[in-house]
Parts: sequence; structure tokens; C-alpha cells
Amino acid sequence: MEKKESEKLYLNKIKEINKHNKLYYSEDSPIISDKEYDELKKEILELESKYSFLNHKDSPSKKVGFKPSKNFKKQKHKVPMLSLSNVFDKEDLINFEKKIKNYLNLKKDQLFEYSVEPKIDGISASLTYKDGVLILGLSRGDGTEGEVITENLKTISDIPKKINFKDFPKNVEIRGEVYIKKNDFEKLKNKFANPRNAASGSLRQKDSSETKKIPLKFIAYTFGYFQNNNFSKQSDFLKSLKKWGFKTSKYNNTITKINDLIKNHNSVEEKRYELEYDVDGLVYKINDLKLQNRLGFVGNAPRWAAAHKFSAASSFSKILNIDIQVGRTGALTPVAKVEPVNIGGVVVSNATLHNEDEINKKDIRIGDVVKIERAGDVIPHVVTVDLSKRNEKNKKFKFPDKCPSCGSKVEKEFNNQTKKFDAVKRCSSEGYTCEKIAIEKIKHFVSKEALNIDGLGKKVVEKLWEKNFIRYPQDIFRLDYDKIKSLDGWGQQSIMNLKYSINSSKKISLNKFIYALGIRHIGQENAKLISKHLQKKQNFLKINNNFDFKTFLNIDGIGEIQISSLKKFFSINENLNVVKELSNYLIIENEANNVSGKLRNYSFMITGKLNGISRAEVKTIIEKNSGKILSSVSKKLNYIIVGDNPTTKKVTQAKALGTKIIDQNELMRLLN
Repeated sequence: MEKKESEKLYLNKIKEINKHNKLYYSEDSPIISDKEYDELKKEILELESKYSFLNHKDSPSKKVGFKPSKNFKKQKHKVPMLSLSNVFDKEDLINFEKKIKNYLNLKKDQLFEYSVEPKIDGISASLTYKDGVLILGLSRGDGTEGEVITENLKTISDIPKKINFKDFPKNVEIRGEVYIKKNDFEKLKNKFANPRNAASGSLRQKDSSETKKIPLKFIAYTFGYFQNNNFSKQSDFLKSLKKWGFKTSKYNNTITKINDLIKNHNSVEEKRYELEYDVDGLVYKINDLKLQNRLGFVGNAPRWAAAHKFSAASSFSKILNIDIQVGRTGALTPVAKVEPVNIGGVVVSNATLHNEDEINKKDIRIGDVVKIERAGDVIPHVVTVDLSKRNEKNKKFKFPDKCPSCGSKVEKEFNNQTKKFDAVKRCSSEGYTCEKIAIEKIKHFVSKEALNIDGLGKKVVEKLWEKNFIRYPQDIFRLDYDKIKSLDGWGQQSIMNLKYSINSSKKISLNKFIYALGIRHIGQENAKLISKHLQKKQNFLKINNNFDFKTFLNIDGIGEIQISSLKKFFSINENLNVVKELSNYLIIENEANNVSGKLRNYSFMITGKLNGISRAEVKTIIEKNSGKILSSVSKKLNYIIVGDNPTTKKVTQAKALGTKIIDQNELMRLLN
């Protein structure tokens, strides 16, 4: 089919599906059957798959039913809505509990009571009540800030709008999951990929009367902010939620031993498909709220909770081809293009093969019939090959020794810690020389967790690159909107929306700016640690090839791997120029200081074993009170905390420098 003909056919079908969407969603008067609508949608997606130049903002590949609004006001959560670490088997559970005992410095035979709750596959939301009245509803967003969707949440009958119980907190944030029951979804399944997508699309409607048409439900499971919390256990709080008028899961439980957790997990997994809502696992929380408070968080997850996932959904399909994708860090990832297959309610056409070693180990070839597995939101992956269906013509796959994007040599890095070469092959090109790496870096730069620029999705970035409108992140802030307006699918309103989003993104915290640069091994948490250490944007902007990177060893959580990666990044002039130019366009906010911290302006180091408390917990306490943790003795060190069997060398060095030597009791006195 000629380009013009295919484009004309595609646009006609887009126009047709828009008409039916309006008739169905806005006017409640569909004129075609669900089957006919599905066939139309399938034809559009097949055209897009066949012709890469077909890309329209109203395509069903971009929209799921309702048109999401870009204009929701955003607001920060009082307490971040973080993710959970995952466990998959008994060994993972044992390790999870062991880490808790080590952190709290408890005996090996210590038993914990767990609050066990189903992990509903829905959309997280928070509800703020003041004097018993619902005043604010937020989506989870990026965990730090969410979208204000109060009016949409008020349409859900399960959510109390006013609570009159005397023991209901004066100021509290209740958290829970918005979902659609399986039997209700049966009426919507031809318009949405799965119940979760239906719930998400409905909650993000600008018009709450549209949201009201969808049978959304809400189950409450915890709190975020809580003024004057008198509860001692998570399970007690769940009972009160029910009394106050919130729906809670009837599968909530309290369990003590790991073996009993496993038995309960197996029992619930057996009947997971009988439940009225989608569940992809169970959540375990230390039931004692005081212990939760002591344990706090590590990275972007609480130490006191974990999600025990159910086994993966799987199916068989045939490998049509193997593509090599080049990622932001230069990693070459082989991806199997397979005949589309439905796995757990999602149509899968791609499955990761991880790396060259994995392909060789499983002897995966083009044309093979393979078992594909998908667990929750994890990318589908190939598990095994069905050798009984192998054709003799299927030849072994030869992994490239040059980057398919730029032709640079690909190599495996040597890991000094494991004394082995990494399994992943990487493009040796640095900076923005490799086209695929550059595109992925720009996608990362505009992503939700970084600058969060609405309207600059992956396909838009690729289109702007194709048209030579962008080559570096700073090009985003000097786009020629008149040129973009000439592209298909871009009108005056979409241009205005994009311009607004880009201008809104210019004010950014130092830690988000560091993360947005896409430096290898510097994720969100490491970016926060570096930002907290440097404090001011000027200190970060001064970093170059002559910088003393050893100073980063004083940051607890930053090691040789991260420092080596930072050195490499700042040794490239192209990267230095990107940082410099971006600083001219962005308003980078300095790291906020905690002026009320009792240990502000003081630095500490710990040596030896402490009594009744782990070193990790002491570090957390010091940092919460604005103190700094150093990993080596220097003139910058104010206090060295000495426990049992300390490192003699460190104590001797501290004495020579006149550093104050204290024990843990003196530290507690400093904290009152």
C-alpha cells in the first residue's frame, strides 16, 4: 500500500472511532456493536504496527476509552506514597524478616505479628479529612505529588463524604485503592484493556459526571498523615476504618510465623480468581505501629512492609523475530517479537530475552514456540522453549558485536566487586553520540519522575528527533513551535498545552535535576543523597573532570560504583555542556535545610557495635535531626560514636585530630 493511501485510510478510521467514542461515552447511544468497535480498533492498531509513520493523538493506542485531562492541579502529599519491595517465596520472606531484625538489633528468635492485606490491582488514592469532612482527594502521581481528583473521588459511593464518629481524627489522610469489580468490568471489557485501566481512565476525567457513570469502588487500607495517632497496631486501625464507614477487605488477617504466612498465601492464591476484584498478591506489614515508625524507609520503600506476589500468568507463542534495543545506559537488550497472545488480560506481542547469555542458556531461536510469563506489571519474558515444536531450519541467534544504532564496539564491563564480567553488553559510545542512547536520555529527561513534561511522550520525542527538532535535552526549551504546528496531529491547542507544560517544568529541585540527567547508577535515591550532600546547585554545577570525587565517599549509600559512574559522566565535555546549558534554562532549587534539626551543622561517624540499636537506625536518627554521616575520619568530622570493639585506627586518627569521642548515651543526650 502506498504511503498516501495508507495515511488516508488510517485518518478515516481515526475519524470513525472518534465518532463512535462520542456516541458511546458522551451521548450513551452507540450505533455499532462491541464486536464491530473492537474490529475497528484492531484495524487501526495493525496499521500503526505496519507503518511506523502513522501516529495520531486520538489513536486507541494512546487513549483508553476516555480522554484524560492534562489540566489537573498537582499537590504534594504530606507523607510520600511510596512503593513496596517484593517477595516471591519463603527464602525472600526469611531475608525480609532478617533485615528487620538486624536493623532493630533484635534476637534471631524474635517473632513479629504481621497485618496481612490483599494487594488489589487498582489505582492508589489518598483522602484528606478535616473535622470529619472530606476536603481533598489525590492520586498517587509520582509518589511525592499527585493530581487533585477530589470531585471524581466523591462520585464513589464507598467513600464517606462526612464522618460523625467522635473518635474519628480531626486531621487525617486515609489511603486506599480504587478498583472495578470483575462482574462490573464485563460490561466495559471491550473498551478497556483491563479493570485497572478502566479505573485509571475514569478517575482522570475532568468532568466528574463522566466518572460517575463508571461503577468504581474503594477499599481503605492505611493512613498517610495522622494527627495525634493513638493506635498501637495496624490491625486496630483497620477495624476502626470499618467502624467509621470505610470498606475494608474481608481477607485482612493477622499472622505471626513465616510458615503460616506461606500457608495463607497459598490459600488466597488458590481462590484469587473467585475474588470480586483483581489481586496480584498479599501485602505484609509489621503490625506494631511503633516498630513501623522506628524502621522507617529505605530507598523508595518502607522497611516494614513487603508485597508477596502471586505466581505469574503465562502462555505459549511463536517468536517471529529478535530485535536489539539500545537503552539509555547503552545496554543492548534482545526483545522477542512474538505472535500476539493474551496473558492475564493483556495482549502481549513483545517479550524480553534479557541478554546474550540468557539466549544461549535457553537456546532461543527465531521461529521457536516459547513459554512467555508475565507477573503483575513486570515486562513479559521468555521462560522456556518448547523443543518438541522446533523446526530444524531455526538457526542459533548471533548477538551483534557492534551497536546497531551507531556502529560502536559493544563490550561487557568488568565488575570489580564480583570479579566477573557483566552479562549485559553495552554500546561503548559516550555522551549523545549514539542516536538510540541520546533519544532514550531525552525520554528519561522528560519522564514523570524527572521533569514530568506532559505532552512529550515517547512517541513525540521520537517524532521530534526524526524531524531534527531536538538532539539534546536543552533543545526542548528552544523548540520552534511553528515547525511543530506543521506536523500531523498538532493544532493550536496542543501547541499551547505543550508550551505550558515545558514552561511549568522549568522550576525543579536539585535532586530531580541530578536524576533527570540520566547518569548511570544514579537513580532517584542516589540523586537525593548527592543533592543533600551538596546542598546548593552551585556546588553541583562546579563539578568537572578535576573535581575530587572521593568526597562523595562521605555520603552513606554512595560507593565506588556510583563514584566511578559520576567520574565518567563529568569527564565528557558534551555532558558538561548539557549541564551548563540546562542551568541557563532551568530554575534549580537548592536542597532545603532542616533548620529545626538538633544536630544541624554536626557530622558523625560510628565505629564498633552499639547496644540495643543498630548502626543503621542510629544513622537514620542522626539524619532525621539534620546531622551528617561521614565514612572516614577527617577535619570535617565533629563526633565519633564509639561502641564495643571499635576500629582502633579510626579512634587513634580521631584523637590525633581532636575529634570529640562519645558513646551512644552521649548521642542521646545531644538529642535530649
